[in-house]
Amino acid sequence: MTGFDLLHADARAVLDAWRPPDPAQAILAQEYLAHLRSYPLAMSRDNAPGHLTGSALVVDEDRTRTLLTLHPRVGRWLQLGGHCEPADLSLRGTALREAREESGIDGVTISDEPLRLDRHALTCSGGPTVHWDVQYLAVVGRDARESISAESDDLRWFPLDALPAGVDDSVRALVDAVLAPDGTSG
Repeated sequence: MTGFDLLHADARAVLDAWRPPDPAQAILAQEYLAHLRSYPLAMSRDNAPGHLTGSALVVDEDRTRTLLTLHPRVGRWLQLGGHCEPADLSLRGTALREAREESGIDGVTISDEPLRLDRHALTCSGGPTVHWDVQYLAVVGRDARESISAESDDLRWFPLDALPAGVDDSVRALVDAVLAPDGTSG
């Protein structure tokens, strides 16, 4: 088995076991599973019809701030994340690796299960595609010191209740999930 084969199996297992927080997310999870069944290479960025990605909303341990990246291609503030790599062993591992790489923070703790799913069309280096993003919650210590990576135009902390103007809707949905009083934030 290749790295992407293991990731493919992991993605199916994660999505099969996941308890979505609402009916819309449950439908989306089924669409993710159908995409995985249709595309054996769905974990690779080379899969032009779309590929799974892993991301994490990084928050401080008090859950009052989030660390966002100003994405150079998208031009908007986003959660940290990106493409799966053949060396990744799981979607959760992809999200954790990306959170560490893009934040420069080693002490990242990531949720066991996804927080949300978000599917969005965009242009990658190979052209137009769809990202089937599996989104996790990541927590860092309140004294964590971030360091901007080459993959970002900017990296900043924002209060959860005062996100920057023009922030992506996906980030707003993630923040809403973290702040949900019903415990959906894991």
